[in-house]
Amino acid sequence: MLTIGCHLSSAKGYLNMAKMAVSIDASTFQFFTRNPRGGRAKEINPKDVAAYHEYASEHGVAVVLAHAPYTLNPASDKQQTRDFALMVLAEDLGRMEETPHQMYNMHPGSATGQAPEVAIEKIAAALNEVLLPAQTTTVLLETMSGKGSEIGGTFEQLAALIERVDLDSHLGVCLDTCHVWDAGYDIAGDLDGVLDAFDCIVGLDRLRAIHLNDSKNTRGSHKDRHARIGEGEIGFEALAAVTNHPRLRELPFYLETPNDKLEGYAEEIARLRAARKQ
Repeated sequence: MLTIGCHLSSAKGYLNMAKMAVSIDASTFQFFTRNPRGGRAKEINPKDVAAYHEYASEHGVAVVLAHAPYTLNPASDKQQTRDFALMVLAEDLGRMEETPHQMYNMHPGSATGQAPEVAIEKIAAALNEVLLPAQTTTVLLETMSGKGSEIGGTFEQLAALIERVDLDSHLGVCLDTCHVWDAGYDIAGDLDGVLDAFDCIVGLDRLRAIHLNDSKNTRGSHKDRHARIGEGEIGFEALAAVTNHPRLRELPFYLETPNDKLEGYAEEIARLRAARKQ
């Protein structure tokens, strides 16, 4: 079974997101924990969470993925920015325990004028401060396009970061197809080679989720501009092959494609389900 979903608005709560997902034949979903540009998180309603658990169980909604705000940068050389990142991470991970055994995705951060090695140390220090032994949430470090001073544009940077985290059993990786393509990894022409490299450097056991996006850019452009499935440079066949690959097919896939309405995601999900090999 293909576990696939898309990014949904969390404004109306968990139950509403689950119902929206089911309405487009999705079996999972992703959401921002708060405004993607930062700010205060909406208070969790226990009744909504209880209703969500019941509905999700009845309708086969699989493990879901929360996404940290884009403004999160624990690698910053500005203490105020780092303090904000620590506050959000600690608060979000605490809130995630209202829906145990889920996943929380974050962009690792940007070096902003520092050496990458220094930035990696700062990100690891932040994770060492907020990760707790008893937490059930798995924090996913997202593969990035290598735009500007982003950390995570290479598998080696992710591996170096994970190595510095004490509670690394709480860490995984979310592979974004647009990002790795823009970073230079040829997932269309040599998917096996890319996965072999990831396995050798990071370990495929760390891969817990995939952001399934086409790219408006040529490979290696380092620009990060998502396209709808089959409307970009990666192409439908290559992305369908990602969902069918024996080393990836059991992972959950999340669409972050530029759709203004749910119907657009529904169309993409239907095409990808139709391309699913038994």
